[in-house]
Amino acid sequence: MLDTDFTKALQRVVPPIEQAATLPAAAYVSADAWDREQEVIFRQGWLGVGRSDRWHAAGDFATFTLGGVPVAVVRDDDGTLRAWNNSCSHRASQILVGEGSCARMRCRFHYWTYSLDGRLVGAPSMNDTPDFNKDDHGLVEFGCVERDGFAFVSLDPDAPPIDEWLGQFSEVHAAWNLGELRTGRRREFTINSNWKTFCEVFNEYYHLPYVHPDSIADTYQDPDPGDVVVGRFATQFGVTNGTGGLLDDAADANELPVLESLAGTRDATGVRYTWLYPNMLVAAGREAIWMYTVYPISPSETRCEQIMAFPQSTIELDDFEQKAAEYYRRVDVAIDEDIPMLEEQQAGMASPFTKQGRFSHLEPSVAQFACWYADRMLHG
Repeated sequence: MLDTDFTKALQRVVPPIEQAATLPAAAYVSADAWDREQEVIFRQGWLGVGRSDRWHAAGDFATFTLGGVPVAVVRDDDGTLRAWNNSCSHRASQILVGEGSCARMRCRFHYWTYSLDGRLVGAPSMNDTPDFNKDDHGLVEFGCVERDGFAFVSLDPDAPPIDEWLGQFSEVHAAWNLGELRTGRRREFTINSNWKTFCEVFNEYYHLPYVHPDSIADTYQDPDPGDVVVGRFATQFGVTNGTGGLLDDAADANELPVLESLAGTRDATGVRYTWLYPNMLVAAGREAIWMYTVYPISPSETRCEQIMAFPQSTIELDDFEQKAAEYYRRVDVAIDEDIPMLEEQQAGMASPFTKQGRFSHLEPSVAQFACWYADRMLHG
């Protein structure tokens, strides 16, 4: 139950975004806000879990905690990506840990074993249990789909269809042929900051000259206004000076080919930044995409997955690894500059005297998300 002050503060975060207040500090530190988020943000609707090529073959799996729920995402024997409650039907031990590949899913506690389609196929020492039927003890399945090369999971049996959730996302990003891109590098790290502040800093231009003065500030020209779209996402395009994917000291000699589908278009002159609610961030550049998927651990701790993806033809170039290393360096430098600022921001959010602010014209995607978030928190 949200307290009265927090509810009133959320009621100030309403369109139009030019008039909206920022989210109250309690949204980033309060245990009550955290509990409400788990319920209405992460256990309802759809969540991104990265690029679907993470699961190359049957038996490939990765585990997550989504909305406080342990989840295992596995590619089954038919090639379908599926999501399971990562909790044994016997006495609830986790079945899979971390990531890897398996022929069957087996709980290490008592060796109950499940096929990749979730059926219980092995239950040692259960023959003497009256009326025990393995068919009654399969895994609980969640919604799991692939779109545009991304994987999505829903814990919500009443979630809207994924294409309704995504709305115009595919249309807005059609020029990048997202489904044909392949992961070049994937890494994970944890930060001492709320998940929303991480998402916010990825989607606003306001901080660039102050946090990134010697790295990427000069890369970006003033962006277009935020797009008006249908779907649970915010997006904004901005022209860059040169490629947005490299630091200035690595430009020219290390540029990879422009995506063929972008050749001669305005999309090839900059980067489109998109926040797919609630937890997936995508920057679509002219040679590649770089993206983050975030997984809240607590109000002040977040696990982040970073990915860069390229066309297969680019990955096959003889000098790909050498040049791609400079693209990886660019995203690493930027995020390494962001993280200390986010940790300082988190500390400031802890003050009970922190006021709500207002949004700059350089933060339209942050403001659009804030309005969506406030509405979800208030009305579920």
